[in-house]
Amino acid sequence: KSTPRNTQSSGINAEYGGVCLSPASSQQDRSVDIARFLVQKINPNLHSKQQRPRVPLKMQRIVTRTKISPLTKTFVRCFSSTSGTKLNKVYPSAAEAVKDIKSGQRLLVGGFGLCGIPENLIVALRETGVKDLTVISNNAGVDDFGLGLLLQTKQIRRMISSYVGENKTFERQYLTGELEVELTPQGNLAERIRAGGAGIPAFYTPTGVGTVIVEEGGFPIKYNPDGTIAIKSQPRETREYNGRKYVLEEALTGDFALIKAYKADTRGNLIFRNTARNFNPPMATAAKICIAEVEEIVEPGELRPDEIHLPGIYVQRLIKGPSYEKRIERLTLDAPKDQQAKPKEGGKPGKSNEAMLKRENIIRRAALEFEDGMYCNLGIGIPTLASNYIPKNISIELQSENGLLGMGPYPKPGQQDADLINAGKETVTTRPGSSIFSSSDSFAMIRGGHVDLTILGAMQVSSRGDLANWVIPGQMVKGPGGAMDLVSSGSRVVVTMEHCAKDGTPKILDNCTLPLTGKGCVDRIITDMGVFDVNKSKGTLILVESAEGVTVDQIRKATGCSFEVSPNLKTMSQVQVDC
Repeated sequence: KSTPRNTQSSGINAEYGGVCLSPASSQQDRSVDIARFLVQKINPNLHSKQQRPRVPLKMQRIVTRTKISPLTKTFVRCFSSTSGTKLNKVYPSAAEAVKDIKSGQRLLVGGFGLCGIPENLIVALRETGVKDLTVISNNAGVDDFGLGLLLQTKQIRRMISSYVGENKTFERQYLTGELEVELTPQGNLAERIRAGGAGIPAFYTPTGVGTVIVEEGGFPIKYNPDGTIAIKSQPRETREYNGRKYVLEEALTGDFALIKAYKADTRGNLIFRNTARNFNPPMATAAKICIAEVEEIVEPGELRPDEIHLPGIYVQRLIKGPSYEKRIERLTLDAPKDQQAKPKEGGKPGKSNEAMLKRENIIRRAALEFEDGMYCNLGIGIPTLASNYIPKNISIELQSENGLLGMGPYPKPGQQDADLINAGKETVTTRPGSSIFSSSDSFAMIRGGHVDLTILGAMQVSSRGDLANWVIPGQMVKGPGGAMDLVSSGSRVVVTMEHCAKDGTPKILDNCTLPLTGKGCVDRIITDMGVFDVNKSKGTLILVESAEGVTVDQIRKATGCSFEVSPNLKTMSQVQVDC
């Protein structure tokens, strides 16, 4: 026999025009008949005698006696009219579209970095002067653009985000207690929003298990002016499935969503352009009222049904943006090889030259992790640069968590596109066979184990493969971004980093002293001094490669934990530059 499920009362009723419909009475055939009867009751000329619905006489009498509200009549007429009634959702300006947003309300704001942000709606909202807003967004733009404008005017009370990034105002207001910040892994954020729009109150996920920001709780949401903690995050409920631990995350919804699309028809059907799609579609679904700004508005029928990315049912208001700055956060171009930075030949090496050589060695070793046919996600910095050294006999697909599979090289000068960036906010290109999708779909790929290899940087790694790479409490807050989702997905995880911090302290330790990104998630560590494999069953490290000219004793002195030395220890391999 099937087993009973855990249930919780929702207390939800659905009442339309005075007729209460309960799940017990919502059989499909009868529901259709009743709906047809309501339509015929209001528009009696729509149906011929042969088309009259089969509604029981008793139900007909009940519905006939029921007072139907004007709103229901309007809905039925729009639904059934043969005269082509328009569902025109276009507003004359951004100011008109946002004027009823009130202080203290919760907003969902689309965009990733500065890509795909509703810049005109944000400016209009700033002019209203509303305060104490809770804003759900992946990040908060930069200091003087995007949501950074609302931080400047202190109109935001709480941010629910995955990434602080380079927004100094965001970071400063949080650390000084002026702003509440609820940090959440990027994939959890996307799924919490998607779940909110789909009517799912909560879900279990492996992302964040064993971390202070998710499972354990206690991470600062708000500081007091003296640096003490005023509000802490709460621990999450956990549960095991098939021997693996999961945490419960609750859905997110909002009063309004402010999103950006490329094109719309007057009924609110939307098309997004390139990676400007990102968080915008799920944000639209999770709000009571969605306001979309677009670059072009057309009449119904001009968009093919199969090219629409977001149906108009989710969009209540539309505005055409008068202009777009489309600022690029990190303009990154494919410079000719003779113009690329190279270590200087001759003379004293110098610190910058030495650091460049270290990074080069790590990058060229990391490129050997690629295998033909792999789907790979590469973190910001050294991991991304490894893609420049993919051997010619190897073909891989690069996945970027902001919604791009099949990432191409950096664009040539003059060919950059503000609507096409990677997860590091850098301008990129596509390649034949690329695909673009929303942030929620991107993290479904990651969480579902469809990405084969993840390479990312770290601040610290423990001998058991624990990873810390997103925050220094009280000093530096970048946010988890998508790292927690990537390392909990079950894919192979390779860390690339310099062996020691700038002050000479080890970054490989017995135990991480910084808040964790993931527990026991790292499979291999590549540094400028060597390559370690993590034996997760024993909780130990094994040195399998040492850099040229570096002895095992030197590595031991620079490492904050004991490690084994492989009997097959070899010199650190490198991809050949001319491969």
